[in-house]
Amino acid sequence: MVGANNIASKNVQAKLVILGDMGTGKTSMILRFVKGQFFDFQESTIGAAFFTQVVSINNTTVKFDIWDTAGQERYHSLAPMYYRAAAAAIVVYDINTMSSFQKAKKWIEELQRQGNPDTIMVLVANKADMITKREVDPEEAKQYAKENGLKYFETSAKTAQNIQELFYEIATEVAQAAPSPSMPSGMKLQSETQERRKKLFCCNT
Repeated sequence: MVGANNIASKNVQAKLVILGDMGTGKTSMILRFVKGQFFDFQESTIGAAFFTQVVSINNTTVKFDIWDTAGQERYHSLAPMYYRAAAAAIVVYDINTMSSFQKAKKWIEELQRQGNPDTIMVLVANKADMITKREVDPEEAKQYAKENGLKYFETSAKTAQNIQELFYEIATEVAQAAPSPSMPSGMKLQSETQERRKKLFCCNT
């Protein structure tokens, strides 16, 4: 009998790092994804915080090891420890603060320069529920994402807008990049990964 039960399942453990300026809502996004919670006041992360969450994508189970990094400049030097060897990186800015968008660009430049070239990178415009205070033109952000081969999402941790979609999209990319159970453990899918990286741009607003 041939069916879904006959398809070999995969278990993938993936390191996911969240980067961005202080106050952009990084921790709130993670808490909404992991625990379904939102707090109007969220204390700033000191150094980094660690979370885990499991996502099932077709025949693949992806376990995310999520590193929520502090946005304060004094912790910047610690960042490479967290984004090194990351399967995916989410770079967050606040749609109401142009300076946070400029900081997000610097994070992306740093990842491109020092990070793993196969890391899936996503630019996230958070606090979409506060659209009347927007400072960052979404078209400018989308164009920047497109030029740099990034996925792009607008999210709101408060309303949960696009939070699940964001993490499930990353899980899908991670699952597709993972070696098949039938492959030798050392075999890499570098050519397929590079092909997918050419088609990373998407827009959910």
